[in-house]
Amino acid sequence: MMQPLILITNDDGVLSPGLAAVVEAVRPLGELLVAAPRWQQTTMGRAFPRGDGIGVIERMTLRLPGGDQEAHAVTGSPAQSVAHGVLELAGRLPDLCISGINYGENLGQSLTCSGTLGAAFEAFTHGIPAIAISREASEELWNATDYPELDWEASKRVLALLAAKVLGQGLPPEISLLNVNVPAAAGPGTAVRMTRQSRLSSSRFQRPGRRSFEAPWQLRWEQTPDLGPGEPGSDIHAFFQEQAISVTPISWDMSAHARWSFD
Repeated sequence: MMQPLILITNDDGVLSPGLAAVVEAVRPLGELLVAAPRWQQTTMGRAFPRGDGIGVIERMTLRLPGGDQEAHAVTGSPAQSVAHGVLELAGRLPDLCISGINYGENLGQSLTCSGTLGAAFEAFTHGIPAIAISREASEELWNATDYPELDWEASKRVLALLAAKVLGQGLPPEISLLNVNVPAAAGPGTAVRMTRQSRLSSSRFQRPGRRSFEAPWQLRWEQTPDLGPGEPGSDIHAFFQEQAISVTPISWDMSAHARWSFD
């Protein structure tokens, strides 16, 4: 019997320990195909940038405690990594795409900015169920390129359970992907909550100080001050108030199901 094929990607880059943690978590569940950005690609959303080098694919070997893993480093965004993985690298349609484990949570309105979620949405457009998973991390690690080690055990544990469930049962047609967020303090006894996406934004751009408009400038992210408790039942409420692992079913349908007319 053919094993399930699991496509693994992220937005932090192919050398991220968070991606290695995904490999370790789901290796017993099937055949793995790793296709991830060669370089850090945080906050790329589902962008498909153009330019020199885009689409170059480098084969490499990840040296992991449980054994070596072949990987493909794609010069491009997370979504491009998924597209190249599906269209060029996979011999058949993957049964599941896992994006992560991201350095930093992806909650509320921040989802459209997230490269982690962008990769998962790209997988959905190919008919592949997807899980995006993120772990709480301090702001200075959100764009890390030196990849400090974190404790991934709680994230790996919940990911293995969810991946097995999705592979065994699939996702209902109304669900495009699962967005999973794991608090830094999560352990074996941490509760798992099924949540909905908050209408709040857990992070925002910082206002720059005085600067020359003629010089390049990169806006910086920060956690939203005075965020408040968030709506009961939401991802933000579960994550920050209950310190629970949040699992949010996400739909690609952005239509507002409400009556409105310009007449």
